[in-house]
Amino acid sequence: MKMMIKFASAAAILCAAGAAIAQDYPTKPIRVIVPLTPGSGADIAGRIVAKHLGDALKQPVLVENRPGAGGIIGTQAMLNADADGYTLMVQSASHAANPAIYRSLPYDPLKDIVDVALIGNTPYVMIAAKGGAYPTLKSLIEAAKAKPGEIPFASAGVGTSTHMAAEYVAQVAGIKMLHIPYKGSPEAIQDTIAGRTSFYMAPLDASIGHLKEGKITPFGVSTAQRSPVVPDIPTLAEQGLTNYSLSLWFGLWGRAGTPPATVQKLNSQVNAVLQGKEVREQFGRIGITSVPMKPDEFGRFVREQMVVFRNIAKQANIQPQ
Repeated sequence: MKMMIKFASAAAILCAAGAAIAQDYPTKPIRVIVPLTPGSGADIAGRIVAKHLGDALKQPVLVENRPGAGGIIGTQAMLNADADGYTLMVQSASHAANPAIYRSLPYDPLKDIVDVALIGNTPYVMIAAKGGAYPTLKSLIEAAKAKPGEIPFASAGVGTSTHMAAEYVAQVAGIKMLHIPYKGSPEAIQDTIAGRTSFYMAPLDASIGHLKEGKITPFGVSTAQRSPVVPDIPTLAEQGLTNYSLSLWFGLWGRAGTPPATVQKLNSQVNAVLQGKEVREQFGRIGITSVPMKPDEFGRFVREQMVVFRNIAKQANIQPQ
């Protein structure tokens, strides 16, 4: 009995200490690693949240881009830091796609990383060159059927969610195409505009400026409903890809071992930021919808998305690298 009381007392002391640390947190600047290129969907969303999160926490929240290897390089950089809540990561759905693409990751996405908060969702827009070789989705599909495996499509890198979204297009359309990975969304968009690749599944927030300027031809949005930001663009399902429905999402993660009270504080602060008028307006202009979740809810969502991408990879016969 005395031993049980001692253990209970020790647990109570640890909980109290953790709560005290969270109450003081943060006492110095926070670093947020975005493992994708500047101008990517995650980078845009992450910088908006970082600015307002810094205001709320009264400490600078500094964004650092560490792109490469489908986000693996930046993820590893986050994991090399202390598990104290001062080095975080804003990543896209690519975090859930990587386990379906890579046979062996240098980290365990379930055990080494703690899910903090879902930032928001946005459609992909399937874009092509204006005045290019494929003026419509139908013409692209017909060409791809005539030349299986020859017509190139762009992605923001092997294993990224843009890669998986494009493979899903090919899967639903019953075609085979040639995957050309780029360093990130800005590069993929520019080469698509130039006609060097047939299409790119562009995050809406990363392509909205080009769409408004009329520089690209949009075949459709990836979600089940049209986006209120670009209501004239039909869904891919309306364009013939029956039942195609996929959205891009962004989240905040930390290293496993981060004090639970710190994770809870970050979650509540991020959710408060997302519900603020200014962020809702900023997100609304670029087509991001905020869906605040608690950490355990976000964790379940991430695991469900891993299954979705694993199924896409399996159906598309993508061999893990």
